[in-house]
Amino acid sequence: MARPEKVQIVEEITETLRTSGSVFVTHYAGLTVADLTQLRSQLRNAGVRYKVVKNTLLRRAANEAGFPELADHFEGPTAVAMGPSDPIPVAKILNDFSERLELPKVRAFFVERKSYDPADVKKLAKLPSREVLLSQVVAAVQAPIAGFIGTLDGIIREFVGTLDAIARKKSA
Repeated sequence: MARPEKVQIVEEITETLRTSGSVFVTHYAGLTVADLTQLRSQLRNAGVRYKVVKNTLLRRAANEAGFPELADHFEGPTAVAMGPSDPIPVAKILNDFSERLELPKVRAFFVERKSYDPADVKKLAKLPSREVLLSQVVAAVQAPIAGFIGTLDGIIREFVGTLDAIARKKSA
C-alpha cells in the first residue's frame, strides 16, 4: 500500500511533467548543499522546478504522465528540472554550473517531449534568449519595409524639390 505522501509526490510530479515544455534529467551527486541550493534558486528564478526524488517515484510519475521514454533515464542519483517550453534559460543555468563545477551532468533532455542528445545542452546554452531571437526576427522583417519607406520618401522629396524648382523658375 502506497503511503499518502508518496502518492502526493507522484501526483505533483505527474502534473508538472504534463504541463512542462522542457524536462532535463540530471545526475547531481557530488554537489554540495550550498551549490545545490544556489542551483535550485537560479532555476526557480527562471520558472523551473528542480526536484530530487526517488527513481521509482519518478518512473511512476513519468508513466502516469504518458512520458515513458523519460523513465529510461532514471538511474542513480537523479534530479529533474521541469520548466516552461523555452529550454534556453534552463540550458544556460545547467551549462554554467556544469562548466564551473563539472556537475550536474545532464543525462537527457526533452523539449515538447522530443528527446535530444545531452551534448546539445551546450549548443542550446549558446543561443540567445527567446526574446532576443524574436526581436531579431522582427528587425529582419522590419528592415526591408523601412528601406522601402525610405526609398519612397526620397522619391517624394525629389519630386517636391523638382516642383519647387520649376515654380521658382517660372516665377522668376
